Amino acid sequence: MIEAKEKTMKEIIFVTTNKGKVASAQKELKNIKVLSIEAELSEPRSDDIKEIAKQKVLQAHSIVKRPCIALDSGFFISALNGFPRAYVNHMLDTIGIEGILKLMHGEENRACEFRSCLAYYDGEEMRFFESKSPGAIAGKIRGSENVNSWSDLWYIFIPRYFHKTMAEFNEEDFMEYNRVKEDSGMKKFGEWFSVSLQGGDRDDYWFVGSGNSSFDSRIFDTSRFRDDFIAVCDSFGGGIGAVS
Repeated sequence: MIEAKEKTMKEIIFVTTNKGKVASAQKELKNIKVLSIEAELSEPRSDDIKEIAKQKVLQAHSIVKRPCIALDSGFFISALNGFPRAYVNHMLDTIGIEGILKLMHGEENRACEFRSCLAYYDGEEMRFFESKSPGAIAGKIRGSENVNSWSDLWYIFIPRYFHKTMAEFNEEDFMEYNRVKEDSGMKKFGEWFSVSLQGGDRDDYWFVGSGNSSFDSRIFDTSRFRDDFIAVCDSFGGGIGAVS
């Protein structure tokens, strides 16, 4: 009798304080197990999310000397000339979503969109995976706290083809949203990464990201560099935890 060998799921460590981001990454990387630890990485000052993702992944690679990914995202409001762009965290910490609604008071053009860019770098090759999610600004704060939420903007963001804010979504709404929206940069990366691994020996990589609104990260080959990874974690004062 021939017994099939069980295939080991590939692992990515995601370092972040944002549990919503971790949950979202795990859902999108279906064939890659996401493990989480907490750490902060510096973020370059720019309103270009692609440039931010690029600089983060270069920064990460210069530290770990291994293949890395980094993701940055922004929120763009047409009537406000694209504000807040990549400065979402600063906007939320200052005027908040209440301030956005005040700025949009009486404005008929409610168009806005989330944009994200994930960068991959292995020391030689750099790849980018970009996505957009268009929608509209609601007239008021709507919805309730959601375990899937990773931004307060969900309370005022109405995705295209919907009449609810994302904070009002139920599981059926999320399923439909995932069906009609453009694939995220994370999902595009996951599909490419899974295929690329089939041609090499990179069976286990660890994904290290920061605790800010972006997904910047560092990947370690766990089969050969586990001690290196633990040393870096100790330097951050972080701990390792599995995400189910």
